[in-house]
Amino acid sequence: MQTLVTDLLVTLAYGVVGVLLMGIGYVLVDMATPGRLSELIWVDRNRNAALLLASNLVGVGTIVVAAIAASEDDFMLGIIGAAAYGILGLVIMAAAFLLLDALTPGRLGQILVEPEPHPAVWVSAVVHLATGAIIAAAIS
Repeated sequence: MQTLVTDLLVTLAYGVVGVLLMGIGYVLVDMATPGRLSELIWVDRNRNAALLLASNLVGVGTIVVAAIAASEDDFMLGIIGAAAYGILGLVIMAAAFLLLDALTPGRLGQILVEPEPHPAVWVSAVVHLATGAIIAAAIS
């Protein structure tokens, strides 16, 4: 019984770290896009903003999963690694977004919240996913 309780508490801790990191990712995407992200997605039903946010969340989740898997049942290593690699991933994703913005015409944040689907959102989404995958691979 003690193993089940311990496993549940460890899972809860990893879940909390993962959700907090995704919350930070949400805030970063909200800061990168004009307007309120919650209104853009849930009120205006903006597909561009939703795809950008979803790709960020999957990227962060991929990093957290890799950090947990690499911890080899060492809880402290896993939880610290998940938090540290998650923050690093968010920083690198933000830097990649800014680099992409600098290399492309227009303001990427503005383009990504246009009401009509825009191909640039797919490029930005893939940057988020690839960044998460690269960091995940580096962890293992």
